[in-house]
Amino acid sequence: MLPLDDYVPYLLNRAGARIAASFSEEVRPLGITLPMWRALAALTDRDGQTVGELSSRTSIEISTLSRVLDGLQRRKLVERKRAEDDGRVVTLHLTMAGRAMTRRVIPIAERYERVATAGLSPRDIATLKRLLRTLYANMDGLSL
Repeated sequence: MLPLDDYVPYLLNRAGARIAASFSEEVRPLGITLPMWRALAALTDRDGQTVGELSSRTSIEISTLSRVLDGLQRRKLVERKRAEDDGRVVTLHLTMAGRAMTRRVIPIAERYERVATAGLSPRDIATLKRLLRTLYANMDGLSL
C-alpha cells in the first residue's frame, strides 16, 4: 500500500486545499469567492467567452458556473451579451467594476503563488507548472 504522504493525488489535494482555503478567507471581505475569482481571472485573460468555454477554462461545472455568473452579474462585475453574428450565443464580459475588482485581487493571487513556490528556483517552478498541466491532461485518459 502506498503511504498517503507519497500519494500524488493526496499531495495535490492537500496543497490545493490549503491554498484555496487561505485565499478564500482573504478575498471574502471583498465579496469574492474562489470560483468568482477564477471566472474573473479567466475573463481577464480572454474576455468574451461563452459559458461553455469559461467552464472548460476554469474547471467549474456549468451548473455551478451559472450561479457564480449570476452573482457576478448582480454585483455588476460581469455582463452577458448576445453575439452580434449569432443571437443564440451569449458571451461574458468584464465590466469596468469587474476589471477594477480583478486589479484588486491580482496582487493577492500573486502573493499566494510566491508563498507557495518559495524556495523553488524559476526552473523548478516552470517544471512544476508543466508537470501539473501534464497531470491534468493525463486525466483525460481515465475512463469512468
